Amino acid sequence: MDKKNIRFYYGIVLIAVGLGVFYRIPQVMPQIETIEFFKQKLFLVKLSFYILGLFLIVAGSIRIYRTRKDR
Repeated sequence: MDKKNIRFYYGIVLIAVGLGVFYRIPQVMPQIETIEFFKQKLFLVKLSFYILGLFLIVAGSIRIYRTRKDR
């Protein structure tokens, strides 16, 4: 397996993890609400999770696009 294939599959993994973050946010937020420290900061925590998921998807897309462009 060459480096280009590894980069391509790594991009796919990044996108999958980003989508997984979006999928898990509604399931994890009730658990985070029980933590006293985060009760006043729930919007910020949720926003941070969504930004993290977005960054992962964008990074994976860029990696796939650049790998496909170089072929």
